Amino acid sequence: MFKRINVMVLDSVGIGEAPDAADFNDTGAHTLGHIIEEAPNSQWPNLLQLGLANIADLPPLSPVETPKANYGKMQEQSVGKDTMTGHWEIMGLNIQKAFQVFPEGFPADFLKKIEDYSGRKVICNLPYSGTEVIKDYGEEQLETGALIIYTSADPVLQVAAHEDVIPLEELYDICQYIRSISNEPPVMIGRIIARPFTGKPGHFERNNGGRHDYALEPFGQTILEDLKADGKDVISIGKINDIFSGIGITESHPTKSNMNGIEENIAQLKRDDWEGLLFTNLVDFDAVYGHRRDPQGYAEAIETYDKHLPEIMEQIGEDDLLIITADHGNDPTAPGTDHTREYVPLLVYSPKLAGNNDLGIQDTYAAIAATIAENFNIDYDTEGTSFLHDLK
Repeated sequence: MFKRINVMVLDSVGIGEAPDAADFNDTGAHTLGHIIEEAPNSQWPNLLQLGLANIADLPPLSPVETPKANYGKMQEQSVGKDTMTGHWEIMGLNIQKAFQVFPEGFPADFLKKIEDYSGRKVICNLPYSGTEVIKDYGEEQLETGALIIYTSADPVLQVAAHEDVIPLEELYDICQYIRSISNEPPVMIGRIIARPFTGKPGHFERNNGGRHDYALEPFGQTILEDLKADGKDVISIGKINDIFSGIGITESHPTKSNMNGIEENIAQLKRDDWEGLLFTNLVDFDAVYGHRRDPQGYAEAIETYDKHLPEIMEQIGEDDLLIITADHGNDPTAPGTDHTREYVPLLVYSPKLAGNNDLGIQDTYAAIAATIAENFNIDYDTEGTSFLHDLK
């Protein structure tokens, strides 16, 4: 039915607490709802025209009479609320093995292995903001050559190091080693993230272009692998390639920011030499605003995306389908810094579709994988149900 499908994940843009939110201590979470409460003058006209406020109440924003898109929301079935679990479910998996988190830091014997391998001392070993940790530990790292290892509410281990002390190649090698010893219990970590930084004390800056994620491989076969095996293109933008450990990806385009991701997405849509899936993650909503509990910044980031949405839609031809969704919530008004268990929006647009059609609640993110499989006539077994023939 469609030659190309563009899935855009607005990382952490949840749209209201999921039925099981209480199980995750997220009762009352509503990322979009609370953002617009905190920033009521925000302008998101293009998302509204697609049907964003038709999915859930977002006062003072109002639903439109004839949305341009098919609209609905999706409920996560997997046990987690992290980036990897959400993306893996979007591409067809139901993850019932929860990743570990380390609110008290990582075990001493695990850190000893890292020190022995690297020949460097480990400092910090606490949950920390990525920008604050280099303010507090950067000078010590610069002087001693130690590894700043920290975590968050997510199942991640991050390694920060000044590039003048630990070159990127060495940092990546250390992270690859950590990946090799953290693939199963008692220490099973979703992602190991290299976080190089530069500058002088008081003026340290993260080198986001040098960031590299080392993720666990998906716990099963995703639709990405089937698409690739069928000869289709699977083009990733942002951290998608890292999330799937490159499995099923035919072409990868890392990005440094939301804006970089938007520009790259448009550039790939302008090409006419591929057929298959364009899979994009815009991470700043989550990393820069959600975790840092900045609703005003989050609102402005959505506003920036909204301003560029017409440019994206202009490149969606008659044989293209645009799917806008998210991987979890991250309510910037919630306590702590963790993700939140929420429904995620589902906006589905093509110029050959009339829109103005309520898709209701999809009972798993894997509905997207099922829809992709049906569209490309691929026999892929997933718990999701395709909504392809529900589109109008």
